[in-house]
This record gives sequence, C-alpha cells and structure tokens, in this order.
Amino acid sequence: EVQLQASGGGLVQAGRSLRLSCAASGFTRDDYARSWFRQAPGKEREVVSCISKTATYYANSVKGRFTISSDSAKNTVYLQMDSLKPEDTAVYYCAAVLISSCPRNWNSYDYYGQGTQVTVSS
Repeated sequence: EVQLQASGGGLVQAGRSLRLSCAASGFTRDDYARSWFRQAPGKEREVVSCISKTATYYANSVKGRFTISSDSAKNTVYLQMDSLKPEDTAVYYCAAVLISSCPRNWNSYDYYGQGTQVTVSS
C-alpha cells in the first residue's frame, strides 16, 4: 500500500524559508511523478511544483523562490521554499502518480498525502 506523509509546515515571517518533505512508502518503482499542491482559504487548489523522470514544473507564482528535489534512496521529495510571502499561506499537499510527465490536475494523481499548514506572516 502506497502512503505519502507530508511534513515541515509552520508559521514563519515573510522573507524566511521553510522546507516541506513528502516521504513515500510502498513504492515498488522509482518513476512516479511527485507534486506539491496548495489550497488557500476560499481559493481553489493549485499545483505548485512537480518533479518526474522527464520533467520539472513550477507555477509562475513560485518560480525563482521554490525548489523541488527528490531523494530516491529515501523515497522523499522536498520543497524548499525561500523568500516566502503572505500569499504563500495555504495548506500544502503532496501527491504521486506513476507517469513520466508532470500532471497539473489534482485528479490526475493516484496517491495523496495529508496536508501541512504553511502560514507566512507579514
């Protein structure tokens, strides 16, 4: 059974950094696309970043500030978030699907982690 465990959220001041982690268990292959989504209060869930065998994707709103990386030995994907802004405040979710591209639709994924709250104060 595949499980995703997200962690690393918290409360930080604008301009500071946080690193989110999404640890996976139960993977039998290493070619999953792994993504981070976020949902702010009153807003739709949006894809933030994705990493797969053949692609890396960042939403325009986080380009140059967020970095996604993976540690295949640990089956863990990280989202390094620098220069955080109050508008980055949201619940962040990780997701995975066995595909070589980076789907941007939440419903395209097969596995989901629980959310982790990120709050950026001004």
